[in-house]
Amino acid sequence: MRKDYRKQDIIKLVEEEDVEFIRLQFTDIFGNLKNVAVTASQLEKALDNECKFDGSSIEGFTDVEESDMYLHPDYSTLEIFPWRPQQGKVARLICDVYRSDQTPFEGDPRYVLKRAVREAEDMGLTFRAGAECEFFLFHLDENGMPTTVTHENAGYFDVGPIDFGENARRDMVLTLEDMGFVVEASHHDVAPAQHEISFRFDEAMATADDIMTFKLAIKTIARRHGLHATFMPKPKSGMNGSGMHINMSLHREGKNIFADGTDPLGLSGEAYYFLGGIMQHIRSMTAVTNPIINSYKRLVPGYGAPVYIAWSAANRSPLIRIPAFGNDGARMELRSPDPTANPYLALAAILRAGLDGIKNKIAPPERVDGNIFRMDAEKRRALKIEELPGTLMEAVSCMEKDAFMRETLGDHIFEKYITLKKEEWNRYRRQVTDWEINEYLNKF
Repeated sequence: MRKDYRKQDIIKLVEEEDVEFIRLQFTDIFGNLKNVAVTASQLEKALDNECKFDGSSIEGFTDVEESDMYLHPDYSTLEIFPWRPQQGKVARLICDVYRSDQTPFEGDPRYVLKRAVREAEDMGLTFRAGAECEFFLFHLDENGMPTTVTHENAGYFDVGPIDFGENARRDMVLTLEDMGFVVEASHHDVAPAQHEISFRFDEAMATADDIMTFKLAIKTIARRHGLHATFMPKPKSGMNGSGMHINMSLHREGKNIFADGTDPLGLSGEAYYFLGGIMQHIRSMTAVTNPIINSYKRLVPGYGAPVYIAWSAANRSPLIRIPAFGNDGARMELRSPDPTANPYLALAAILRAGLDGIKNKIAPPERVDGNIFRMDAEKRRALKIEELPGTLMEAVSCMEKDAFMRETLGDHIFEKYITLKKEEWNRYRRQVTDWEINEYLNKF
């Protein structure tokens, strides 16, 4: 739970808790966590927004001609890292990025989400979201570098001693709880060495910040156990990949407006429009919710990840699922995102797509309760079920054509993102893989 700290509260807490270093954290446009560390003696300067850095050194930020950027700490994000020494402790503050003229930097992903949240607030709405984050735990080599090696063969919901990662996962949960997370569940997932920890939903900005903190904590605790935690969507072929399902609801004056007891599924008209907006924009959003080449190795039939653009309350094969709920717990689950997504950009796109649905009364298609993976192409065509993009380049092309995504991300991020993702795709295209050698060398 976040606290409403004031400047003097933070200065006092840092002194009382013997905090020596404060990490001023922010993210680049791809969701990579960055930080500038200051000592306690420089804390007041940092809290007065006087800490600057070279924005031209951050991929996707600025050119050298306009490189001075300033970090504005969000006081409510103060957290002392429980895994650091108890003398000379380390704390962090998540920051917004500003230009030297003290205007918000339009390339700051947090700013993009703030804009989307304000749009919802202007409609009297609060967006609440929760994430189900999956990851793998692999061995390190003799040099401490990550591998894809694991000696375990556990599966869904297995327990120790079959689940070799049980002790590491327990320490992760305890650490997260020390940091204020409400962990709702943790378990071994489907693939060997795959795990899931889900935490309580919150307002959109808090959830995005929590996802970034979660990934840092998981990787840190894994290292303490001699393991590497990876959020790569599909580190090994032939097994399930890792997703980051997003559960969401909209609230007005504290009431969940997705709920309507008179509807067969318990959903309101606004919920259906929100659903329709997401489905209409999902292909252009996918470059953000599934941002790397490896993301599309997960989005294939047969491994539990969605491939088709459909929704259901009865099964998990479609893109969006309406979980069973009681009382005021109406929500929907978007199952395509993976944990490499920048959570600020992903939640901004999801929220704005849903709001577009409400504003323009975009009705979703009929729900599909059958298993789509077992349908043939003719049946899917008859039901007008489209597919998600099959590659990063296809997703980028869909994004590039949609003015909605430019408006959501802003010109700066939209153009930088597309340019850098095309460069990533071209680097990939120049590679000759082992699969190609094994498949073609002897044939041709």
